[in-house]
Amino acid sequence: MSSDQPQVIAAVDLGSNSFHMIVGELRHGQLAIIDRLRETVRLAEGLSDDGTLSTDARERAIVCLSQFGERLKAMQAASVRAAGTSTIRLAREDSTFMAEAESALGHPIEVISGIEEARLIYTGVTQSLPPNDGLRLVLDIGGGSTEVILGQGPAPRALESLHLGCVSMTERFFAGGSITREAFERARVAARLELRPVKAYFRGAGDFEGIGTSGTILATERVARALRLQESGQLTLPVVESLIERVCEFDAISKVVLNELSERRAQVWPGGLAILVELFIALRIPSLRVSDGALREGLLYDLLGRLQHEDARERTVQAMEARYHVDPRQADRVAATAQALLDQCAEHWHLTSDLDAQMLRWASRLHEIGLDISHDGFHRHGSYVAENADMPGFPRAEQRLLAFLIGSQRNSINMRLRKELPRAWREDALRLVLLLRLAVLLNRSRNDDVNPEVRFEVGDNRLHLAFDPEWLAANALTAADLQREQLYQKDAGYELTFG
Repeated sequence: MSSDQPQVIAAVDLGSNSFHMIVGELRHGQLAIIDRLRETVRLAEGLSDDGTLSTDARERAIVCLSQFGERLKAMQAASVRAAGTSTIRLAREDSTFMAEAESALGHPIEVISGIEEARLIYTGVTQSLPPNDGLRLVLDIGGGSTEVILGQGPAPRALESLHLGCVSMTERFFAGGSITREAFERARVAARLELRPVKAYFRGAGDFEGIGTSGTILATERVARALRLQESGQLTLPVVESLIERVCEFDAISKVVLNELSERRAQVWPGGLAILVELFIALRIPSLRVSDGALREGLLYDLLGRLQHEDARERTVQAMEARYHVDPRQADRVAATAQALLDQCAEHWHLTSDLDAQMLRWASRLHEIGLDISHDGFHRHGSYVAENADMPGFPRAEQRLLAFLIGSQRNSINMRLRKELPRAWREDALRLVLLLRLAVLLNRSRNDDVNPEVRFEVGDNRLHLAFDPEWLAANALTAADLQREQLYQKDAGYELTFG
């Protein structure tokens, strides 16, 4: 593609209430939004307590993603990032839904954590508003979760994801579509309890600009403006309390008819209002301006950053290296050896994607983070950290892959973690871990001067390392380590030979 040929990139947000797609055109490094799509899917409505999605909800989702996929194909989108949020996080991972969803869309779908969702929302807001060096408190009430972010300039300082959503709250407290003041009070108490553990930190932040985004807040601002409850474009606590009073005048959700309130939004608005009013009180928000930027814009600009080599995942790895006092020279040695091995087997083992090389490099750089906790079983400690830490930029599947690689760098390969990876990743993940294990083994001396030249050959289920005979004869400990490694790789279904 020539440098002056526009490149189409897109982001898809699989929310609990609505699915959104935003498409941009990249020319000379500048991004212009050229299309937006939104469909109300009500995925959270079809989620049972055991994590099963109803047939109706699945069908609505697949139909919507098929339409999105057709549009992306017609627009020849070169890069697409799709992310599932609260409801998909809670859905059973052993179901076939994700495979069907990815097939319908025609692109992989990441399942992101609540904290990662909050980070991306903040990115979307900051990209959609004029620059501001002061503090900003950003609120996003989704269908299944609510994100609260305190940030300054382009950088978030605190991120929270709460188990509060307009769909789940409406279903829980306004069952059957009935509206009563008692139901509103119960919903508000539930929101109050959920906010109690986090409100102290945000309250102590000092002066900030309040910003609200996404469906509930945007709809609330439009309705308030239509009813002339506010003229400034900003929401306040009295305005939201007045809207709750207006809603209580109706005895059923199906009867809620207000200017600027769509029928689809009305179905989940009572639960959203209960969350919003308690956010105002708990966080002492004087006023809230609205922003059109949200998760989908955050996904798009984060994708743009990756394309322009400004990857949030790289910043996360650098921060973890510093936090856990990684020996940078040893990390570089292991990363260099792992890359050299990958270069020699990538084609035959089909490890040619950017993600394959990136994950192997990041695992190499972080393979010793567990040493900061204890030398005994440090690989297990490192795996636990990688699996459970907040790692901005990493979707859940990538974080688990990193944990699998780090936790399987020595001794037995952690097949439990491997089974938690997407099925399509499992064989590649096993092959990447075999490369990492060899890279770690060959650098146990922690000395640049003793690294051998290695010729590496692979078959479908075999590996062969060819060394200079004199080097191997002079490094009996490495030969002994390789003999032990043969047993571990045999247990994994691979035959390792060397000589």
